[in-house]
Amino acid sequence: MRIVSLCPSNTELLGFMGLTSNIVGVDNYSDWPLQINSLPRLGSDLDIDMAAVEALQPDLVLASLSVPGMENNIAGLQERGLPFITLNPKSLADIGDNMLEVGKATGQEAIGEAASHKYNGLLETYKEFGRKVEERPRLYWEWWPKPVFTPGGTNWLTEISHIAGGYNVFADNERASVKTDWEDVRKRNPDYILMAWVGVKEKQMKPRLLKQRPDWPEMKAIKDEKIIVMEESLYCRPSPRLLLGIQKLGVLLHPDLFPAYDEQKAEEWLCPSIEL
Repeated sequence: MRIVSLCPSNTELLGFMGLTSNIVGVDNYSDWPLQINSLPRLGSDLDIDMAAVEALQPDLVLASLSVPGMENNIAGLQERGLPFITLNPKSLADIGDNMLEVGKATGQEAIGEAASHKYNGLLETYKEFGRKVEERPRLYWEWWPKPVFTPGGTNWLTEISHIAGGYNVFADNERASVKTDWEDVRKRNPDYILMAWVGVKEKQMKPRLLKQRPDWPEMKAIKDEKIIVMEESLYCRPSPRLLLGIQKLGVLLHPDLFPAYDEQKAEEWLCPSIEL
C-alpha cells in the first residue's frame, strides 16, 4: 500500500506501527523515523501541494486536524477524489485508538491492534512510576510567548505532566489550548517553566528572555533557575513519541523514581518490535 502523510505526528504513528516502508511522501516538517528523509516533500502541513500528492498515486492519505488551518488539506483531498482518513488525537488514549483506525484503513488490523497494545502497555508502565510520586511540582508549559498560549486541562501535556509526577498549573482550564498573559502565569508561580514553542527548534529559544518579563524574576521557577527548554518534537506532536517525552520529563522531575533516559536507546526502543 502506498501511503502519504501530511503532518509529523501521522508520520511518527506510521513509523511506530512498522509501516514506514509504505510511506511514499510526507510534509516538509516530518523528521522521524529517519528513513523518511529521502522521500518526496509535499509542502508545509498547512499548505500541502495537492497536485504533488495526486502524482504519487497514493492508496491512502493520512490527513490531520491537529493544527488549525489543516481543514484546507481536507478540502483539497476531497476535490481530487483522493482516498484519505483524518486523524485528530487530543489525548494519549486517542493516539492508541488512531493505530486501530490506521490498521483498519490499511487492511492491517492485526498490526494496528498489536501497535495499540504495545503503546498502551508502555503508557501503563510510566503511569506506575508516576503513582509513586508523593510531591508534585507545579509546571508551566509555554507553547508560545506572545500572545501566550499554553496547554489546558484537556490537552495531552496535562496528562503527561501528571504521569511524569507533576501538575500543569493551567489544568483548571478545560480548554485544550489556553490563550493567557504573562501576569496570569506569574500569579500561578510554577516550580518549573518548560519551554516548548510549537514549530520552533530548541536552539532558537532563549530562556534568558523570560527573566526580562515584568515581575517574572520574583517567580519561584526563575529564582530556582528552573527554566527548561524541552524538545518540540517530544511534546508538541500528538504521536507515540510522546512516550519518550514522558520518560524524559519523569527523569527531570523525579530522577529517583523514573529510569535514566538514554536518547539513543530510547529511539531504538521506540522503533517497531511489534509481535503479531
